[in-house]
Amino acid sequence: MKPISRKRLLTALAALLTLGLFSACGSEFKVADGGIRGTGSSVGPVSGFGSVFVNGVKFSTDGSVRSDDGISTERQLHEGMILRVEGEWRADSTGRAESVEYDDSLRGSVVIVEAWNHASKTAEISILGQTVRIDSRTVVKGKVIEDLVTGDFARMSGWRMPNGDFRASYLGLRAHQNVNDFDDFNEVELEGHISDLNTSQMTFVIGTQLVNYRNAEFKGIDGAALANSLVVEVEGNLSRDGVLQANEIEPNDFRRYRQSMETDIEFVGPVTSPFEEASSTFTINGLTVEVTSETEFDDGIQRSDLVQGALIQVEGNFVSDGVVKADEITLREADVEIEGGKTSAIDYENSQLYVGGVLVQLTSLTIITGDEEQRLKLLDLEADLVLEVEGIERRDSEGRVFLEAIKIEQDDETPDLEFELSGRVTAIVGNDIRILGVDMRLDDATEYDGTSKAGLKEKVDLGENPMVEVEYEARSGAYFIVEIKLDEAD
Repeated sequence: MKPISRKRLLTALAALLTLGLFSACGSEFKVADGGIRGTGSSVGPVSGFGSVFVNGVKFSTDGSVRSDDGISTERQLHEGMILRVEGEWRADSTGRAESVEYDDSLRGSVVIVEAWNHASKTAEISILGQTVRIDSRTVVKGKVIEDLVTGDFARMSGWRMPNGDFRASYLGLRAHQNVNDFDDFNEVELEGHISDLNTSQMTFVIGTQLVNYRNAEFKGIDGAALANSLVVEVEGNLSRDGVLQANEIEPNDFRRYRQSMETDIEFVGPVTSPFEEASSTFTINGLTVEVTSETEFDDGIQRSDLVQGALIQVEGNFVSDGVVKADEITLREADVEIEGGKTSAIDYENSQLYVGGVLVQLTSLTIITGDEEQRLKLLDLEADLVLEVEGIERRDSEGRVFLEAIKIEQDDETPDLEFELSGRVTAIVGNDIRILGVDMRLDDATEYDGTSKAGLKEKVDLGENPMVEVEYEARSGAYFIVEIKLDEAD
């Protein structure tokens, strides 16, 4: 059985499954029958290596990385870090990188605001007074997220949300084994809106952090242009009295999305302002995106789904400074998940596996990660592991449901036969219920939260396919539901 996902990802799978086929040296990169799809900039989180996967494209590189944050080689990168790749990408989802750039969004000591919540799978921290939101999509390295404590030193790569908070794509803790991957000259990095600008004292405030810029070097920005409300990036060191002594000041992270010599661009980010019918535009990452009658929407999304905060991918071309005409818009936000073990029936050839009866399809966008620093790929996964998988619920050409994985996290827990999932109910017959493509049983021991069997059946009969959260277990050759809860969002 071969589930059908987006047409673009079908060709990407072919590239993913031929690991080692192409040279990692940019000057030696050759591909037959690919066809150039874009030439310009690709900005998004790393999803894999060999050389680097960004936005579903396997970019061949020379192994070097442009950065002033202590990172100079590809081996220092991790999944989830947001890169800017200059080069070209092809219709078969392979590409050639002319350059790879990385820049931390924030770097400094962590303050725990809200500890990791197992139910919501979220946490909130602060770095130099800036709020950072962590969710199940965030790749955390150096520590288990539950063990994060105030005082830990970390780098964060992410996106600025409409309210000014950050959504973390990657959070990496500084430890003895990776201390050389951090910038010695500029220990901390801060981004945000300037307030309380004092040109005589040469100070300003970002959030709650006082910054002294007397000795700062300005890059890509004129020092005379500093003004309240301007968003800037500051790198430097904290003095004993807690003042950030700036060594460098640059424009904010939106510079990642600047136009290169070429006009093509593909990028990922949260929608800043929603789609407007009148102008047929929305904003994201400091860019205005034009939607036309020729714009292709993947994942079954529509213009109305381009709401504030939604994580999406855009491919298009610059039509003017800061304005991109969208050729293709793709959803990058997970809507279902499965957690537990034992993992079974791994099909390495077709990049598929089963977790708790759920068919999981990997693509070139799938991030595979664990608690340790090592990089993981499909070949590292074995049967009987405990995995947490989140992604998008799909149907193949025959109507069968599968989960297209966005992120797979390997857990060190001892595997058992208990599982948790969130997904849509598609059928109920008697005590049999189908959720996320898995047939399960309801019995007298099943607990209901916010719903009932009759209530669920009524919704299904009306064609509503309600979203539920389920705890279930495998016994006697079948899956039995321990607890079923109507998802609050539903």
